[in-house]
Amino acid sequence: MSGCSRAGDSCRESEGGLYVCMNTFLGFGREHVERHYRKTGQSVYMHLKRHVKEKATGAAGGAIPRRRNGKVFLDLELNRDFNGEDYEYEDEAKLVIFPDHFEIPLPNIEELPALVTIACDAVLNAPSAYKKQEPESWEEEIQVSKHARSLRQLDNGVRIPPSGWKCQKCEMRENLWLNLTDGAVLCGKWFFDGSGGNGHALEHYRETNHPLAVKLDTITPDGADVYSFEEEEAVLDPHISDHLSHFGIDMLQMQKRTENGHHTDNNSRPRVSEWEVIQESGMKLKAVFGSGYTGIKNLGNSCYLGTVMQVLFSIPDFQRMYVGNLQRIYDYSPLDPSQDFATQMAKLGHGLLSGQYAKPPMKSELIEQVMKEDYKVLNWHQQKGVSPRMFKSLVSRGHPEFSSNRQQDAHEFLLHMINLVERNSTSSENPSDVFRFLVEERTQCCQSRRVRYTQRVDYCIQLPAPIEAATNREELLAYEAKRKDAEENMRAPPEPVRARIPFTACLQAFTEPENVPDFWSSALQAKSAGVKTSRFASFPEYLILQIKKFTFGVDWVPKKLDLAIDVPDFLDLSRMRATGLQAGEEELPDLMPPIVLPEDTRDNSMSSIDSPEIDETAVMQLAEMGFPLEACRKAVYYTGNMGPEMAFNWIIAHMEEPDFAEPLTLPSMIDPGPSTSDSPMGATPLGSSPPEESIAILTSMGFPRNHSIQALKATNNNLERALDWIFTHPEEEESDALSDMADTEPNDNAFSNANSHSDSTLSPDRDMTGPRVKDGPGRYELFAFISHMGASTMSGHYVCHIKKEGRWVIYNDHKVCLSERPPKDLGYIYFYHRLSSS
Repeated sequence: MSGCSRAGDSCRESEGGLYVCMNTFLGFGREHVERHYRKTGQSVYMHLKRHVKEKATGAAGGAIPRRRNGKVFLDLELNRDFNGEDYEYEDEAKLVIFPDHFEIPLPNIEELPALVTIACDAVLNAPSAYKKQEPESWEEEIQVSKHARSLRQLDNGVRIPPSGWKCQKCEMRENLWLNLTDGAVLCGKWFFDGSGGNGHALEHYRETNHPLAVKLDTITPDGADVYSFEEEEAVLDPHISDHLSHFGIDMLQMQKRTENGHHTDNNSRPRVSEWEVIQESGMKLKAVFGSGYTGIKNLGNSCYLGTVMQVLFSIPDFQRMYVGNLQRIYDYSPLDPSQDFATQMAKLGHGLLSGQYAKPPMKSELIEQVMKEDYKVLNWHQQKGVSPRMFKSLVSRGHPEFSSNRQQDAHEFLLHMINLVERNSTSSENPSDVFRFLVEERTQCCQSRRVRYTQRVDYCIQLPAPIEAATNREELLAYEAKRKDAEENMRAPPEPVRARIPFTACLQAFTEPENVPDFWSSALQAKSAGVKTSRFASFPEYLILQIKKFTFGVDWVPKKLDLAIDVPDFLDLSRMRATGLQAGEEELPDLMPPIVLPEDTRDNSMSSIDSPEIDETAVMQLAEMGFPLEACRKAVYYTGNMGPEMAFNWIIAHMEEPDFAEPLTLPSMIDPGPSTSDSPMGATPLGSSPPEESIAILTSMGFPRNHSIQALKATNNNLERALDWIFTHPEEEESDALSDMADTEPNDNAFSNANSHSDSTLSPDRDMTGPRVKDGPGRYELFAFISHMGASTMSGHYVCHIKKEGRWVIYNDHKVCLSERPPKDLGYIYFYHRLSSS
């Protein structure tokens, strides 16, 4: 949906053309140009109108003007992006002077000053903002490193797993860099964007002179972030694929492309059945029109955006916020509405809900089309859909993935949209409140049996899909045996078998306790085995469930599990309500773990403290299985002498760690420091104090201490967002402050952790310092789901099904039809709304 910066087609530029302000170069439709003139006093506009001149067949066409947006929100290229490719177009341009509406036809070299003529030519020849967006996503020109071609890599047998990384010199699990010479994984330096680090990667370079390193979480099939310590800047490595494969990371196999550039699946066998079932391609689907039944045009691998926005604008809170307040948003929008989030949300929402762009064809036109080309009747029935170019340009600006034309994960984009809604709802109603809920995490020390209860904010549940619970397990085992046999004997693989998993098994796997890696017990003042369970401290009004279908293989190739889950229409989660501290439970002491400095050379071995009690019988049983003796001792110790079975599970979970076979050691018994949270997953519990060093940085910039603390609490101690929070929340408005939301990435937690930090949105029905949640009963009904077709989030296609007026509707890009057989068992993201208590 292009053209008018405020309303697109809603202001009927299709009848009156487009007015471009010669001061701001913003485009307005006929209904909005007068308002812009009265608001700004800017009186000179270029009026652009497009007419259908002639049909390619020779028949005369009607005067149906077309237009496109540009940045200058205008693009008059005649050969692209028009649905009617059989038409020729004629453009009309005039200079209009307000308030008298005096018109000067263009071009007019004789009567107009040279500067005005040059400005008009610049407008007519300007490329669109959307076309300029991708090249501008990386403005800095990065040079090829001088070490890339001659880099020598050590044959030391190092292989990097696809997950579970941590710094080899400290416990950092973020901002990790892989040295391309020896495969060392070390933390980077501390950055102002909040990504912490102790500078061990730089120290390693100073010790070894190994110059190049790649940031682990940036590796994609298209490249990775490479840094040269010697050149002291980000660099390009043309041989990055070969350098990474030296350590077992096969970049080229992570994604394949066909010859025409489109994404393809990693499987040689096309997943035809899945595509047909999800799109209901074998059915004669009936197209629907009207309000709420408008499709979204695919801009090229943008179906992830279209499906998410269709679901969001089917929720009344989003409709009220952006479409219900349409006039107020337009009246108070800034001079450049193309950069205003509320304006673009209102514009897209109006396009989807007004019904102006989902009208059935006139009967006379339909008869004419049938007489000419009978086989195109189905296409004629289909609507064109709105084109969200300006919206995509805004919401993806600055994001390295969403600003590209590659396919993306719909779940990531959903959380990204919730993030943007949070950021832009600081002084008004926040429609994302309907998704927010509190998670209660209960962590228990296996040795002392003491517990800790913490709460955090979240927006989505990630449900595991246990393959071992499949009802067709025997069929799956037989298929796997046939597949391996075919692979060994170079034969064609057998027909794939889809695992069928009960939804109850997914919920059961979700509620089971999980091991906490690197758990530090404040009761023992040492590392121990810990288990964590998660429950709902509140239930959201709208519940989002994501099925964990995507994973990484040991070769770093992203894979999609072929699953079918009998997701129910009605869901009761009341039994998963959190209960809090129970009678007889003893809480862990509120102590911080000790600071262990890398240069601390004191002997921390078991000989320096009292030796703990270890069940030597269990140790010997494990050692007889072939595991190192010291690893067996650690396993028995960390599982609290609970038997060889528990210790065996600990060994399986930790056997890839570098210090797996090293002697059992405990942290130094020094005074606890204030720098590290005792939260088992590293998240900041609600109400905890920010690190003193972060407070000092903000106060050194001149900000008051109390305001700095509030900003850090609202942004999970992220300095960059804390600064943004301070600038958007003046000190005198602290009582009305809302928190920002952290950037989201997929993780392996049971909950998505879309916003794992404290949200300071105030709620009238909760503690005034806590987040605003809309708690209620845990009974829900399914109203929408998004499905993915393909073998990876980086390829394939998304469609969504939404239940409206008691019937299921399929939204497949611009095509909107009544669904005959909604494939609920093949969904990826499910949306439930709460049932009324009556």
